[in-house]
Amino acid sequence: MVAIWSICLGNLRRRKVQNSLIALLLLLSTLLINTALTVISNSENLYEDLHRETKGSHELLNLTKGQHDPQRVEEWWASQKGITASVLLPYKPLAGVMHHGEDIPNLYIYMMNTPDRPFGTDELVFAQGKEVVQPEPGTIWIPTSLAYKNDVSIGDELQFKAGEEPLRLTVSAVVIDLPQGGPFSTTARIWMNNTDYQHDLNSVPGADSYLMGIRFDDYSQRAGYWERFESFLGTPFMEERTTYEQISAFYFIMNKIIGFVMSFLGIVMMLVALFTIGFTISDAILSNYKTIGIFKSLGLSSSKIIYTYIAQYSFLSLLTIIPGLILSRFLSGIIIEQSLSFLKTDHSPIHIQGGGTELIVGFGILLLILLCVLLYASKARSIQPMQAIRYGMSEAAHSRITKRWTEGHKRVKEFERWPVPFVIGLRNVTKNLKGSILMVILTTVTSAVLVFGLVLLNSINQMQETSPLWGYDSSDVALMVVNNSTFNRESIEADIQADPRVLHLNWAGPAIGVVPADKTQSSGSTGNHSQSVSIPLTVVDGSLDEIGFASLSGRNPHNRNEISIGINISRQLKKELGDIIELYIEGERHSFTVTGIYQSIANMSNQARVTADAVNKLSTDVGYINLKNSADAGEIVQQLNDKYGSSIQSIKQQTLLDSVFKEAAAVLLIPMSILGLLFLMVTCLIIYSTCRIHIRKETKTYGIYKSIGLTSNALRGAVTWGIVALSAIGASLGIICGVHLLPSLLRGLLSSYGIVKLPLLMQWTGITLLALLIMAVASVGCWIASRVIRSTSPRILITE
Repeated sequence: MVAIWSICLGNLRRRKVQNSLIALLLLLSTLLINTALTVISNSENLYEDLHRETKGSHELLNLTKGQHDPQRVEEWWASQKGITASVLLPYKPLAGVMHHGEDIPNLYIYMMNTPDRPFGTDELVFAQGKEVVQPEPGTIWIPTSLAYKNDVSIGDELQFKAGEEPLRLTVSAVVIDLPQGGPFSTTARIWMNNTDYQHDLNSVPGADSYLMGIRFDDYSQRAGYWERFESFLGTPFMEERTTYEQISAFYFIMNKIIGFVMSFLGIVMMLVALFTIGFTISDAILSNYKTIGIFKSLGLSSSKIIYTYIAQYSFLSLLTIIPGLILSRFLSGIIIEQSLSFLKTDHSPIHIQGGGTELIVGFGILLLILLCVLLYASKARSIQPMQAIRYGMSEAAHSRITKRWTEGHKRVKEFERWPVPFVIGLRNVTKNLKGSILMVILTTVTSAVLVFGLVLLNSINQMQETSPLWGYDSSDVALMVVNNSTFNRESIEADIQADPRVLHLNWAGPAIGVVPADKTQSSGSTGNHSQSVSIPLTVVDGSLDEIGFASLSGRNPHNRNEISIGINISRQLKKELGDIIELYIEGERHSFTVTGIYQSIANMSNQARVTADAVNKLSTDVGYINLKNSADAGEIVQQLNDKYGSSIQSIKQQTLLDSVFKEAAAVLLIPMSILGLLFLMVTCLIIYSTCRIHIRKETKTYGIYKSIGLTSNALRGAVTWGIVALSAIGASLGIICGVHLLPSLLRGLLSSYGIVKLPLLMQWTGITLLALLIMAVASVGCWIASRVIRSTSPRILITE
């Protein structure tokens, strides 16, 4: 045992650089893998814990069209066993809110008449401010999604466009509003005092709308409840209905993307670490072949020699896995705090869980390392003491080298016509084949990480260029109707169409389409509990083509009996182009032919588009303006806001997209930057270590080169250019992986969110610069490692 520990400690002392590098790889792979798993599991756990604590609803009913009696609906659900139903929550919709004199864009407001708490479901959690039963007169509660994103604090005044004069209310509390306050939400519930609601919103036209939450004791039984409920109504439920999957999805999407990238790269880094361990053990056995033969001749068994390597790498693993797990908690905390900031309160910070996950990850990584060490260290079994002492290698290997040396003299003339630096660089690469493969793999992975990160962030930042493929329009300016009482469509339309800068103007509004229960039985269903499907509709008065809506297949609807459906509706209803869909709209049954299928990140593609002929009366809430020159958008926005600011809010499309997706870019920026820097650092260090090992092996050869007149810098340059050529190959492969392979894997993740064709924008200038950066990092690592050549003197030949 003493001999084993002596050899183990000797290996650790002699190979400090290699051991340090392997330790770093193990640390980083542990960090990435555990961080990815912690981020993914904690995102769901934090949401589900809060959903359970607040009695979060599994379905949210939005009664806006007057198709059903709200009291009757509430009474039925409240009377059901196994159901927790909220009280009816009256509200009036608005669009248009100002903070510090500036409009908050792309935000629809539900002005809630706050009932006495508790509500029954979706209880509010106070993130900031004093918890009271109702807001005080003149004050409001706002959701964290509105407050944190727009830097609204307690005591700030918000102005709402609710009539001729704006309604001014002061923020007294910030609350977590689980069903309506998630990431990328464009809707916010503003909780008002009952007296303020009755007095200040009288001027807002229309009757109250109602929200109602439903929570099932057993979520799997919801289909049976809906079958009985619609039997009670005598018709399908014809109002808007939001499911648990739709409510919760966008709380997880960013962390799923980050977790996917980190877990994939962590696994890749672990494979690199295992390859490096195998390469190092093989190199150590070959370098110490004679020494191992002497150990065996002295009575040390093969098993004990193998145990020395197991002990060495067990020590390194424990030295790195434990800190990696600890560091992953901090990194996970940063990512989760940023991506789930809407669930954070001042008095209850987000707590990271995952002790069990850490143990499994740590044990799994240790087991992989030991299996790898055992596999490669077993090569020591084949060492024969006599051959090792005589040849310093096996007799067969000695014969092969002798044969290659003889054949090499015959091939010398083939290289005489090539420049000497080229031949030296090529020889360095081909003779160190395993190390060269490792460098190509590393530069490929690093390039793929950097290119994928650049492409993804660039695509989000430049989303205006691909907005139709994300389910949005491609117009230049959007007009949001913020005050129906003062909105005069004919006047605004005449004014806009008279402007010579305007190319097209089209209007749109919302509606709800309901597929009857007998049409929605899914595959695998027994048919006992089929239920209706509520589909949000975009109803367009004008041309969907002019607005810029795109389809994955088919075309936009042009006629009254045509419909374009989201990809997830197509999957759920099993409808393709040319199929017939029957929908209830405004209580009337319609038959539509599917003319197009599209993807949309909004509503997870659970939506559809029809023309205004399909409804009796369009409730216009947005207008789309296309300009002859998009550069005029800013000027037109300003003019329209100055003239019609009391009834509409005019916004550039880029502003609307930024209000949603700048948040995604900000969340992705930190982890992608960290990953890029880590891989650059690891690539540089591994290339340095690998080159250093090989150069030290070839000390005699470089001494010969010096004796015939080659300078140290000439030799270093030749070796470096060989590594640069390798890194160029790796960077090229990495670009292919970063542009095609990683996005295709990400598409599989986003498919459930309604995105099956990832709209990416290639930034070839940036991609080229990243490839050059990889090559520069590789050359720096090699150049630093080649410093040993300067100390190589031809005198060693005399010594030899």
